[in-house]
Amino acid sequence: MNAIPVRVDRPVVTPMDRPDVGPAEQPARASQAPALPAPPLLDVAGLSASYGKVDALLGASLQVRAGSIVTVIGPNGAGKSTLLNALMGVLKARGDIRLDGESLTRRDVVGRVMRGMALVPEKRELFADMTVADNLRLGGFRRYRAGEAQPLDQLDWVYHLFPRLKERARQLAGTLSGGERQMLAVGRALMGKPRLLMLDEPSLGLAPRIVQEVLDVVASLRGHDVSTLLVEQNARAALRVADYGYVLENGCMVLQGAASDLESHPKVVDAYLGLARPAPAPVPPSPSVLEAAR
Repeated sequence: MNAIPVRVDRPVVTPMDRPDVGPAEQPARASQAPALPAPPLLDVAGLSASYGKVDALLGASLQVRAGSIVTVIGPNGAGKSTLLNALMGVLKARGDIRLDGESLTRRDVVGRVMRGMALVPEKRELFADMTVADNLRLGGFRRYRAGEAQPLDQLDWVYHLFPRLKERARQLAGTLSGGERQMLAVGRALMGKPRLLMLDEPSLGLAPRIVQEVLDVVASLRGHDVSTLLVEQNARAALRVADYGYVLENGCMVLQGAASDLESHPKVVDAYLGLARPAPAPVPPSPSVLEAAR
């Protein structure tokens, strides 16, 4: 039952009517009140998903602020890819997903893409028999479908971010190296001018130099109205580029905090960075081994 508001008429007393209130106790002006933080671009609460009878995600909650990079780290099988697939609508899930305040519960994959979400999956899912340039042009289809006048105006910017793609514009995507395919997958997603870019294990199978190159581009997106949700097993690389992080284990969010704080958190260091315990002292050879060596 809704409560019925009760009006109580009371005399209005202003500070000027009270001689005991000095200037220092005057109420602050409305213009001096601290600004409230902006609501998150992505707000996820109680997200659960399963494969048949196997629960893969158990009530996960997270937020991504506009213009920020948020990472989710965790071991293999923790539910990281499941989380992204549930957010994208690829996998049926229970819980609340809001993008810029709008609930996405009833929106399918296409609806979420049209709202500005983009997912770069772990396997990249490129069109191998099409050229690099054509794969990128397909990335602008969302904007073409929305009736934008220049749906391909991001192409020069993507080529600026990944000069190697411009060099290989006429090359078939299936002939690219692993690092180049990752660049193409990210570039194709950026062609759609997403508000939220979700990356699933972008470092998988890549050389450290290429990983750093890709993550440097991700870091530069802060100044281009793109928010990023980065799912990574490479905790060190992810935390160094992110603003905020979550630790996912067995389908549950077990830890969260500023990325710099998580990087030095004992649990994260011990489980993911391999720095908590000193290397064990070498075991001296037995006398029989020494004797045999002589």
